[in-house]
Amino acid sequence: MRWIATIVIALIAGFAGAAAWDYSGLGPDRTREALLANPEILPEAMDELRRRDMLARIEPLRSELEEPFPGAVLGNPNGEITLVEFTDYACTYCRQSLDHVNQLIAANPDVKVVIREYPILTAGSADAARMALAAAEQGRYEQFHNAMFAAENLSAENIERAALQSGMDVARARRAIEMGLFETQLQNNVFLAQNMGITGTPAWIVGNQVLSGAVGPEVIGAAIAEARDS
Repeated sequence: MRWIATIVIALIAGFAGAAAWDYSGLGPDRTREALLANPEILPEAMDELRRRDMLARIEPLRSELEEPFPGAVLGNPNGEITLVEFTDYACTYCRQSLDHVNQLIAANPDVKVVIREYPILTAGSADAARMALAAAEQGRYEQFHNAMFAAENLSAENIERAALQSGMDVARARRAIEMGLFETQLQNNVFLAQNMGITGTPAWIVGNQVLSGAVGPEVIGAAIAEARDS
């Protein structure tokens, strides 16, 4: 069965047909017969192709993906397993996922959660993201992160209120933002998201998997367990 999967993957991936026949030792007719006789191998082959494609995307950028902006980390900052989350403070599903992340942190003390600010929904998203990075610089990231998601909207007043609630030096944060200290990080997050094929929030990367949407703690937890076992 494994050689059939190899042929299917080669064909789907666009490898030369002649190479596939040479590898299997079969001609086109017999290969077609074998695939028709074993159609259950096709989903397995497609899953393997997706896995290989995802690994090819992640591996060259893994160290960059898993290296956080200083302070923009939840959970265990020295954790052996890294969960990367792309998030936007205007995103309802990101807000819903906040409790999921806290559950995962409580259940997995070896997990480091790297938050990547990906403000793609509103102008307020970008303002909140800059303040979040300023909070990280001041060692108040988690406090601001929670306070911002608890706000009703991303008005300038609510962003400043979240900063004050988190214990930030707001004047210092404003100076850093005005100096453009966080623009490179935000641009880099866009670059990483585009290379991972991420077009919305929340999105998650753990191990060799990219997950999209509010998939819930069970799905992310399973991906964490797989990364731990790999």
